[in-house]
Amino acid sequence: MSSEPTPKTIGLLDTQPATVEGMKAIVAGSANFRIRWSAGSLILGLQLVRQDPVDLLVIDKTLGLQAVIDALASADSLASRRTGIIVWGNSMNEQEALRLLQAGARGILSKTADVSTILACLKTVAGHATWMEGCVFNDSGREARFGRNDLTSRERQVLLLVERGMKNKEIAQELGIRPGTVKIHLKHIFEKTGVRGRYGLAISGFRNKGEFGAGAAPANAA
Repeated sequence: MSSEPTPKTIGLLDTQPATVEGMKAIVAGSANFRIRWSAGSLILGLQLVRQDPVDLLVIDKTLGLQAVIDALASADSLASRRTGIIVWGNSMNEQEALRLLQAGARGILSKTADVSTILACLKTVAGHATWMEGCVFNDSGREARFGRNDLTSRERQVLLLVERGMKNKEIAQELGIRPGTVKIHLKHIFEKTGVRGRYGLAISGFRNKGEFGAGAAPANAA
């Protein structure tokens, strides 16, 4: 006799009561998830997640980007508790998305997303994959070719360090080359991959390593 799978629990940290009610209505229509609790502040939310752990935690970016990043990156981080973190907001650029991913977030979502997209994000993060909505890549404006096989060994070294979030000066010191030479390598990398901007390169690195769940970002996003 088979039994129904246990729904994944959700903690919701959001500053807008109407948004909380909207998410509750969305989740109520799915047998796969249920909201265990909600809070209107980051401090209260962190207390609740320690006292009553959840599978997924959805955090409003307006609680403070740096405050959220600090909470994720702290020694007693939410990620270390095997809680899948989703950060959502009315807007999100590549730099913000990258910082959140590097701090431990597993989902980047727009508050304007439709119901099916929200549920897909929840399902992906609950499955221990990463979700990023394609709209995050709107700033890049070019089609990515992902021609990484065409990169020289030095360009691949530079790219790897960019993906780690290192700045040009730090990359130059690491590789024993001039900062101007790093800029030249980056120019060639942008031309060969079709990705514009170092944040786009770093985010595309997540995709190329298989970090993203299916459908998380369009293949032609840069």
